[in-house]
Amino acid sequence: MEILDTRLKLFLWGIILSAMMLIGGLYFCQIYQGDKYISLAHSNRLRMIRFPAPRGEIFDRNGVPLAVNDTTFSIMGYPLDLNTPEKLQKLSDVLMKHGIPFTVSDLEKTIKQQRLAPYRVMKIVPNLTMTQMADLVADYEFPRELFPLSVWRRTYPAGTTAANIIGYVGEISESELKARSEEGYRGGDIVGKSGIERSYESVLRGEPGREALEVDARGRKIRTLDANPAVKGEDIRLTIDMGAQKLAVELLKNWKGAIIAMDVHTGAVVALASSPVYDNNPLAWGVSAREWNAFMSDPERPMLNRAIAGVYPPASTFKAFMSIASLEENIITQSTMISCRGGLRFGSHLFKCWKHSGHGSLNVIGGLQHSCDVFFYQVGLRTGIDKLIKWGRKFHLGEPTGIDLPGESGGNIAGPEWKLRRFKTAWAGGDTVNYSIGQGYMLMTPVQIARVYAAIANGGKMVTPHLCSKGYAPPEDIELDPVKLEIVRRGLEAVVSRGTGSRAGRFGVHVAGKTGTAQNSHGDDHALFAGYAPAEDPKYVAVAVIEGGKHGSSVAGPLVGQMLAHLLSH
Repeated sequence: MEILDTRLKLFLWGIILSAMMLIGGLYFCQIYQGDKYISLAHSNRLRMIRFPAPRGEIFDRNGVPLAVNDTTFSIMGYPLDLNTPEKLQKLSDVLMKHGIPFTVSDLEKTIKQQRLAPYRVMKIVPNLTMTQMADLVADYEFPRELFPLSVWRRTYPAGTTAANIIGYVGEISESELKARSEEGYRGGDIVGKSGIERSYESVLRGEPGREALEVDARGRKIRTLDANPAVKGEDIRLTIDMGAQKLAVELLKNWKGAIIAMDVHTGAVVALASSPVYDNNPLAWGVSAREWNAFMSDPERPMLNRAIAGVYPPASTFKAFMSIASLEENIITQSTMISCRGGLRFGSHLFKCWKHSGHGSLNVIGGLQHSCDVFFYQVGLRTGIDKLIKWGRKFHLGEPTGIDLPGESGGNIAGPEWKLRRFKTAWAGGDTVNYSIGQGYMLMTPVQIARVYAAIANGGKMVTPHLCSKGYAPPEDIELDPVKLEIVRRGLEAVVSRGTGSRAGRFGVHVAGKTGTAQNSHGDDHALFAGYAPAEDPKYVAVAVIEGGKHGSSVAGPLVGQMLAHLLSH
């Protein structure tokens, strides 16, 4: 009996303990954490749908559309409604039947990229036309749990003419999503990938809309409870003039290179062309991995914006800078005469002038007019590399100009420290000789050359090149002596009026500028010309760099002359 009483007591205590645990659990869930579970139950009944904002549109300075939004449709759905291979196969079969090439693997990849929660609506198939969407919805095999959503698609009316400026948009990548997670981006969002689209992403993107829905246990919509409409991004008007831009692209049609033209006083870029060109429309709409790889491996490199990222020896266009530096340092004056007999022997090496018979005795104006190499060899040696580097930094050579486009190169100012760091060898006098005519280690982009010549044209103010007023910065006065600067400007006028650049002056405007022919170890020499007009009251500066063009005087000069004539006549 005692054993039985003990078992009964243990059983009774077990019941009491279980009851206490049950009561405690009920108290914990119903009272202590009651608010939490009420919130969870409420969230299981409510869903928030987030839909993208229409992107701000882009126009040229006269209102010509460069990037606009077209209405398309996306198929939306919940991951739980597509959680088996059979369901994915069924959807793929329906899409294929209507000419929409989406395989099961494509659908799986799309869902994986966006799947953050099983009850969050996601974009399953993007960029469908109204006709395609209507055909799908009318098909009895189309899954009823999926639904269409009206969205926008980016279109670029200017296409190849302005692709290197505008860039393109695309779906945000996993790496971009991680890097910008705090900015409110989600998987499937569209972001700027290059060009203005990327530079002004924060302005163009807008604010996404949200809709609160009541849903059933499967997460399917019952009714709309609240909605906040999307806010369109801000429209942007560029400084680009499409008339000038089309002309620049046409002038480069048979060449590989770049043309840039801008206002000498503000830095507003009116034309910026790079050749060869590419069409940004297919990139915005989506290309396959195979198409993308073929595009990126193209040896012509059409996506390289040569106006801001192509680096070249400035060649004889650099002689205008050399003239300023030597005059400002009082190494030479207007009356300093230097004799050219066709070459300069320095050490054991003979540095030749382009004119083998020589130019005779010249001052700085004649040195510029005839582009005499020997004159500038001697000026460079007298000035010295340290003073040339000092003036290079004053003109911000070797650093990006700050133009509001991604991917700009800073070029290379070179110099003794750079050579020792790069090649572990000391700077030699022969390096200075080459440097003095814009050859050797010195490298500049077309936009950097344009900035230097804008400063010569406007009286010594370094402008910041920009394509949108938001990128404007007040010019920096580098305090050039106006008397000495006028000497250089007279030399540049002589280049076109009666010197090596005469072909740039045959289009009805008074041009001042400088030719350049840069040595190219990979083929024919590059042709360059930098100039501004009207010479007496400069308004625009233009630079042309033609890869393999051979001669700046005969190839690049006429291109700049035509561009400046167009700008001044329009």
